[in-house]
Amino acid sequence: MNDRPDQLSDQEILDLGRGTFRQEAEALDAIGERVDESFVRAVRIVLACPGRVLVTGLGKSGLVARKLAATLTSTGTPSFFIHPVEASHGDIGIVRRADVLIAISRSGSNREVISLLSQCQHFGMTAIAITGATTSELARGSDIVLATTVAREACPLDLTPTTSATAATVMGDALVVALLKARRFNADDFAAFHPSGVIGRSLLLRVSELMHSGDELPIVSHRLTLRESLPEIVGKRLGGTCVVDDDGQLVGVCVDGDVKRVLLKEELALDLPISRAMGHRPTTIGPDTLAATALRMMEERSEGPVTLLIVVDEEQRPLGLLHIHDVLRAGLL
Repeated sequence: MNDRPDQLSDQEILDLGRGTFRQEAEALDAIGERVDESFVRAVRIVLACPGRVLVTGLGKSGLVARKLAATLTSTGTPSFFIHPVEASHGDIGIVRRADVLIAISRSGSNREVISLLSQCQHFGMTAIAITGATTSELARGSDIVLATTVAREACPLDLTPTTSATAATVMGDALVVALLKARRFNADDFAAFHPSGVIGRSLLLRVSELMHSGDELPIVSHRLTLRESLPEIVGKRLGGTCVVDDDGQLVGVCVDGDVKRVLLKEELALDLPISRAMGHRPTTIGPDTLAATALRMMEERSEGPVTLLIVVDEEQRPLGLLHIHDVLRAGLL
């Protein structure tokens, strides 16, 4: 390897990057057009599998296999990655007849992968090959072949697994998508499988779990003056207060910015009714709304972003107040 790399121009670097995207996209389109009944059979076999899906591969294909096993498991198909070398040193002990093997190999001639295939078939397992070599030993020995043949790699030397690795990854993703749709895997299922992740939290966390309610909820009567309302605004330290009528229904919200504006505009502002300072169209939300939805409401509000949402019941009575900081602390970003 040359220790003094060529000096590429900015345009040459851009052309290489864009060319890689084009080349791999074209290869994926071609493979997609060739997807046939073998894919349907593979989906139905995995769907009907009473055991687990074991995914194997070595080198770059091994990394693709690990990703596929993890994605399958997280979307309702129990799966494990099995290393083809470690399998011959005891890991084959996890194999059961009820399992399905997915073997990933660009060349289809890797001896360790073929050896594992043979051992699994000895147990009576069904084998699915994801390979670019449809006449290889791996392909001939498998029950189903999902072809990921590419004309060439994105690598200028046509050696490094680039396009072929992408193709194998996308074929695995295609399996996952078809399986989760067939299993009717929904957002609640995903959340149950990802309770600690950002995505999982966004599918589980409700406004009612984050809002300030009870004694923490700042709320004043519309009959009070701004002076009389300030202790509630300042004391609760949430940047504003709900304003309600005599029936306890929400009629407005007065935030720090409203107070500052009226103080600058009116000489005797503190003695004015709070209705003169408050906003008359507060943004409200229900307690069962997802916290992630509430965050989008705050950020994408047509009149401009806000930092507070008033949580109300069906009769527009305030139940709580949600501050954007509560959502951020929950880790939804």
